[in-house]
Formats: sequence, structure tokens, C-alpha cells
Amino acid sequence: MADLAELEAKFWKALKSDRTLMLGLTGIEEGHSQPMTAQIEGDEGGPIWIFSAKGVDLVQAAGTGHRAMAHFASKDHELFATIHGRLVPDNDRDTIERLWNPFVAAWYEGGKDDPKLQLLRFEPERAQIWLNEHSLFAGIKVMMGRDPKQDYADKVGEVRLS
Repeated sequence: MADLAELEAKFWKALKSDRTLMLGLTGIEEGHSQPMTAQIEGDEGGPIWIFSAKGVDLVQAAGTGHRAMAHFASKDHELFATIHGRLVPDNDRDTIERLWNPFVAAWYEGGKDDPKLQLLRFEPERAQIWLNEHSLFAGIKVMMGRDPKQDYADKVGEVRLS
């Protein structure tokens, strides 16, 4: 049985470090996930913030708020997650000030007041998280004729994030 608190902590740490996720809207016909840069405040929990533009199809389809799903893979491929929640446009000035950085600024000619700027708040509710920390060892076990699945029984779990 997976230690859900440990899975959740590893998820937030990996997301804060790697920050790229694929974000899409739930139930939208022909909806596609798009790569987005996630920002979180603090070490664990809370909303996931995403700077985007008002003209982006995902932003327009989300309207005033929509169910959404994000997929995340850490750069080292040691953690994977599918995150379910709600995506809401939120151009809160204080949040924009806190999260603004040179990487974000490069996308908006008008700076923090750029009329295209749309800050999104992804409110995560739950995630399924998979740890793949020992894939090399699993490969070795398979080569030796042993079944590695038992080693992974405690490496996956459904975590409540809200």
C-alpha cells in the first residue's frame, strides 16, 4: 500500500522543480492538452498558477471556469501524475505581482498590464501519482526472470489534493 502523504509530497516537489505539465479541459469535444508552465507557491498544495493569453483556445473554452485535467512527468521520469480539478481565469493583481519573473515577462510586451495576459488558477482536487524511482532495477529483475510488479505495489496511489 502506497504512503499517500509521501506520494503527495514527492508530487509537489517534482512539480515545483520541473513545472511543465500538459493541461486540457474535461469533456470538450476534440479537446487537446497543451503544454503549460505551472507555478506553485510554498512547498506543498494550493492552486497551480499558469500564465497564458486571452486568445489561447484553451483559455477561451474555459470561459469563467471549467473542469480540467493535467498530466505531469518529471524530467527524470521518476514521477508521473494525472491531476483533476477546476481551471478558473483569475487576474488577481497581487498574485500576478508575486509570480511575475523574467521568464513570464518575456511573453508579454506590455508587462504585467499587457491586455493579452490571462492568469489561470488550476484548483487541483485529486491526482493519481506513479513513482518510477527504480525502473533500472525492474529491468534487471525482468532480465533475471523475476516479476518486478510487487516492488511497484506501493508506488502508485490516488491522492486528495484539495
